[in-house]
Amino acid sequence: MSLAPYPASAFPKERTAIVTGAASERGIGRATAHHLARHGWAVAVLDREHSASQAVAEEIAGTYGVPALGIGADISDRSAVADAVARVDAGLPQLVGLVNNAGISSPVPFLEVSDEEWRRVIDVNLTGTFHITQEAAKVMARHSVGRIVNISSASAQRGGGVYGRAAYSASKAGLLGMARTLARELGQHGITANSVSPGSIDTDIMGGRLSDDRKSMLLQELPVGRIGTVDDVAHVIEFLLREESGYLTGVTYDVNGGSHIA
Repeated sequence: MSLAPYPASAFPKERTAIVTGAASERGIGRATAHHLARHGWAVAVLDREHSASQAVAEEIAGTYGVPALGIGADISDRSAVADAVARVDAGLPQLVGLVNNAGISSPVPFLEVSDEEWRRVIDVNLTGTFHITQEAAKVMARHSVGRIVNISSASAQRGGGVYGRAAYSASKAGLLGMARTLARELGQHGITANSVSPGSIDTDIMGGRLSDDRKSMLLQELPVGRIGTVDDVAHVIEFLLREESGYLTGVTYDVNGGSHIA
């Protein structure tokens, strides 16, 4: 029995990736935006502050000579997200990649989590990702090609981490389930969906630069013997967005130095 072919998915030479949460100076999103531009991608930098997003986009365009657009948008706001994706679709090369990196953490223990704190985290990390992914996937489906990468966390797999607790872990676990569902539902449109699950990475979301004492504590459970960097994660994200990675979908890449081995 022969299978009906899926739509042809030509991977364009000139292509765009949206990276959410990409304006933070020491964040995974910013490192990923730079890494993608270095590999020829046009980049849409999406973050809450327009001026910060624009500054990163200008930096990327000036450094790598690729088209770049900085947009200020709160991804928990559906209308703001729809407007942002429309601007990307109209002003940059074909939208092929989406990196769902935007997120906020929460160190509050479960028994102390208020309704307001729970909604604050879920609205951005999970609902916001739903908004941007649905809007971007509509564009990708129109062209029959796309790459979606959700940035989850080792906290989702091991039940909390160094900083994030109940609300954060729950939201990041939701991103894993979302990516696997997208892999099944969007494959017919030439779209893959995968997750990257970082462990201990030296970023602002961990509360600033790690002190020597904190590093010593973390290193005790890291077989590779060092704290992860934003570039460690960016390399894996770029790999998953490549044309050659089109047979990978619904998978999770653990970038954690061996702190959590599934």
